Amino acid sequence: MNILDLIQQGENASIEFKEELPRPESIAKEIIAFANTQGGTLLVGVSDDGKVRGVLEQQNFEEYFSNIARNNVIPAINVITQMINYENKNVIVVTIPKGKDKPYQTLNHQFLIRIGSTNRVATQSELMRLFQQSGVFHYDAIGIDNSSFKNINLNKITGYFDNYQVDFFQEEYPENLLKNTDILTDDFHVTIAGLLVFSLNPQQFMPEACISFAHFSGDEITEELIDKQTITGTLDYQVDTALAVIKNNCQRPSHIEGSKTVQNRFSYPDKVFRELLVNACVHRNYAISGSRIRIFMFSDRIEFISPGKLPNTITIEKLSYGVSYSVNPIIVKFMENLRYIDKLGRGLPMVYKIAKENHKYIKFEEIGEEFKVTLEL
Repeated sequence: MNILDLIQQGENASIEFKEELPRPESIAKEIIAFANTQGGTLLVGVSDDGKVRGVLEQQNFEEYFSNIARNNVIPAINVITQMINYENKNVIVVTIPKGKDKPYQTLNHQFLIRIGSTNRVATQSELMRLFQQSGVFHYDAIGIDNSSFKNINLNKITGYFDNYQVDFFQEEYPENLLKNTDILTDDFHVTIAGLLVFSLNPQQFMPEACISFAHFSGDEITEELIDKQTITGTLDYQVDTALAVIKNNCQRPSHIEGSKTVQNRFSYPDKVFRELLVNACVHRNYAISGSRIRIFMFSDRIEFISPGKLPNTITIEKLSYGVSYSVNPIIVKFMENLRYIDKLGRGLPMVYKIAKENHKYIKFEEIGEEFKVTLEL
């Protein structure tokens, strides 16, 4: 570990300086804020201006910080503590991982997050997102105010149940069938999942539950726009429509050899774009207001940007190997039954494999409250 590199970054979203050894309560707050966000590093013995002051080696610091992480943080978390000598001064380096059991709280029941170089108490919406990441709470099960059975597309519902040999119109109490399949809540409001998959007009209640597509002439967002569209409707319709839009905007230069048309350059099969679209629609965080899925096509790449972070136990590294996760388990269930996905986690590894086999760049990343996939064209 190069401590100088850490110090030169200054205090930021992932680094905190403490000139002196803080009280356990203060340390616990730093651990909780980092764990609830993206993880981070606490340097003890460094002043706010980056000057190394050092600490006196008078106790077992590894045990001290481990005890705080176990006894002053709910739930307990493991941290890594090291003592590093820099210019004949001891600096304690405490590494806090991105938490797998979010949300973490203090003994006084404070849920803290890291914003920039400061910690603050999570707002209600931020706390809700933390619970979503933990799998304790699922936003897609919430009922929509002022919605009811009349907002459901009965033709689509009938076709959906026909696949399971259920005659919807022969049901004595069809509303109860919709309630028992998570399309309606117990008080007969349409659920978020039911709205997004089976309603007549999802955007009536959730105007940002759509896809923005933009095609730029060059490799920067400031270049001239070739095409721009907003794709609305139910999730399956959005996926199908966005796939058609992407295909129409993909340049596929070709030439004739004999009786065959030969592509001049590699083109991705439809299943690659379809998987990335389904992944964005199914796993986005619909609780984040004022944000929508965005697809940016450039001359050299295409970007799929979806609101929301990965769940607690999922890391960027795991995605290319295959993981099955459900931020929105009810939406996943509906889209799986409509044959848009499976639960085996094979989609992103398939995309990764096809890109790599054809020497194309692909990148998965979390940026703030968004998940982004960049695919070289």
